[in-house]
Amino acid sequence: MADLSFCTLREKVVVNVCDGKRLGHIIDINFNSHGQILGMIVPGDRKFMKSLSAGDSIYIPWRCIVKIGEDTVLVELKGEMVPSGGKICSGSCR
Repeated sequence: MADLSFCTLREKVVVNVCDGKRLGHIIDINFNSHGQILGMIVPGDRKFMKSLSAGDSIYIPWRCIVKIGEDTVLVELKGEMVPSGGKICSGSCR
């Protein structure tokens, strides 16, 4: 796979392969001081005109990414997803 910019990555839709649920578009990426990507953050379940606070976001560890396609990022999140609230947490994955 070719290198991707954040601008390109955030245009892709994130889908959980376990239940087929569309999680939304990437809104942020978490990385360490060595430049390694640790995970990504998607907005989670939002309703129209709801506050855009980080408390509703879902953190997806990089190890849970199955495939980055042309239009979609497939992730494997088993169990219930937990809102990140700005912290690193999620449902279990592989």
